[in-house]
Amino acid sequence: MPSRSLVVIGALLLAVPAFAAGTRSAAEVQPRVDKSAAEVRPRVDHHLKQVEDLSQHFESVISHPCPHFGSPGGWQAYFDGEVDRVVLLWAHVEQAWLEAKQTGDDEVRRAAKAPRKHLEDARVLLDKLQTCAADNGASFSQGTVWRKIEREVPKRQAQIALPQPDAAAAPRQ
Repeated sequence: MPSRSLVVIGALLLAVPAFAAGTRSAAEVQPRVDKSAAEVRPRVDHHLKQVEDLSQHFESVISHPCPHFGSPGGWQAYFDGEVDRVVLLWAHVEQAWLEAKQTGDDEVRRAAKAPRKHLEDARVLLDKLQTCAADNGASFSQGTVWRKIEREVPKRQAQIALPQPDAAAAPRQ
């Protein structure tokens, strides 16, 4: 007759794979997709409009000659404003996708993913700003700026998130 410890070990060996088969890792858990496209689309569109406006601004900056400033403070204020716009662009791109994940509608999700290509505009903009900095007797490290952007995006994303519709205001059925 097998010892008691062998029986316990055998039971555990059989139970662990059965238990593990019934669980899913955090990576496998999908977000809730219980909202209709009609509910989600206006929220996504709001963020996409902001992305488009910011992208047009960046195209203008990239296509025009570098501005020149009479003081280091003038250049720094301009530079900080452009970096802030990059943060805002990235936050709206991320927020559009976050909103789109609330529906299973493929069209809404595709629309929310499309502006990710505008993130490349930010890279081109930083290259242009590097040239403009040199023209204004200044310099900056792109790596440092990218780290700042990555740090600031979640904060800005929280600031720009549209309020969720009030469940109490929803009509009762």
